Amino acid sequence: MQVTKDMTIGELMMMDRSIGAVLMQNGMHCVGCPSAAGETLEEASMVHGMDINKLLSDINNYLASK
Repeated sequence: MQVTKDMTIGELMMMDRSIGAVLMQNGMHCVGCPSAAGETLEEASMVHGMDINKLLSDINNYLASK
């Protein structure tokens, strides 16, 4: 499955809990926060000043390597 910027953090975590480690490696340390679960990857990236394209690439590369 391909991760997109409109997927929520909660959806990503249900897909594969290890995606949380990829998010944290990129500087998103609020993965376990209840409000984060409802945010899209794009929204969370904007809040944290992260590059959404790099984050998507890292997550999709992780999933492809499994």
